[in-house]
Amino acid sequence: MKNITFSADENRIQLAREVAQSEHKTLNDAFRDWLSWYGSRKATRAEIEALFERLKYVDAGRTFTRG
Repeated sequence: MKNITFSADENRIQLAREVAQSEHKTLNDAFRDWLSWYGSRKATRAEIEALFERLKYVDAGRTFTRG
């Protein structure tokens, strides 16, 4: 198992610990559950195209380049 170090607001960490405790878990266990869920998500091409279709009305007002 690999170790990961994160930086986060102290208050958010405390709130997350309290939520995990209410679920009878450690914050590490809750994070592992979330990481497993997050890593298993896969958007299909159809889902991505549907998202683009729903968002096609969005206009940033200008063109963005990496120049």
